[in-house]
Amino acid sequence: MSQQGYQSPDDKSLDSQEAEWASLGKTPIQILHEYGTASGNAPVYEMEKAEGSGHQPSFFFSVRVADIRCTGQGPTKKAAKHQAASAALKLLNLDSKKLTSPGKSDTNGDAADANYNPSSVSLLQELTIQRGWRRPEYAVLAESGPPHQREFTVACRFDSLTEKGVGSSKKAAKREAAEKIVAKLQSLSGGPEITWTPKPSVLLENVKKSSAEKISLLRRSPLNIPNADYIQMLLDLSHEQGFEVTYYDIDELTVNGQYQCLAELSTDPVTMCHGTGISCSNAHNVAAHSALQYIKIVASSK
Repeated sequence: MSQQGYQSPDDKSLDSQEAEWASLGKTPIQILHEYGTASGNAPVYEMEKAEGSGHQPSFFFSVRVADIRCTGQGPTKKAAKHQAASAALKLLNLDSKKLTSPGKSDTNGDAADANYNPSSVSLLQELTIQRGWRRPEYAVLAESGPPHQREFTVACRFDSLTEKGVGSSKKAAKREAAEKIVAKLQSLSGGPEITWTPKPSVLLENVKKSSAEKISLLRRSPLNIPNADYIQMLLDLSHEQGFEVTYYDIDELTVNGQYQCLAELSTDPVTMCHGTGISCSNAHNVAAHSALQYIKIVASSK
């Protein structure tokens, strides 16, 4: 049966052990790595979650080695891993002198730390905390297939970007959607390092106060014109006001067999409108019409 321990950043119970490791020029991560290499049980680290603001993040890591699992918390990923490794070493009750000798510091522990590759779901979460962005949102769009062979479709919305993932579980579909978002961020950044930054949201209050041409025309024009291209009207308005429009097609048809979609405007607060129609394009047009109606109400209110 596995054992589980938790080591908080202010726990003083390992001070004497850590002092001994420090005298050998070792960190708990390195000591645990050496133990894992010698015993054939390489430690496996996993980020459990990240909390806090962009200025004061808090990371939680777990480490599993042999039949022991311990957790650590810290203001950085490395600090959290350090605490988790310290807790594991305490449970293992290792004699560090038998594992190593002074002056022969093995850097594999740090190399393993440098090579840590978080999942795309974790990476997106870290980005939002570190940079103060709005957190990604996931939504299950569809479930299909027999009970023994289910297939899930999950959408990941990250600021103005949206991708879908499909998998045999909600977790797998979520991971695929997040991977596509990360790939898109890297593409927009021109390389593996993500330098892309989201556009600032447009306050609906500013749209309400605007006296620009398109919004003024919307205030005084009826929205019941037959066969009108509301998609283009909304696009023109978005260019004038600076927000973005994203359409999300919903895989499931309505009860009467119509296509459906959501139109999202990158306003603050976010505007989301539903549309249905006999085709995808028709559903988009209906959703755009609903969005224009909402913006008109907001812009015309006093």
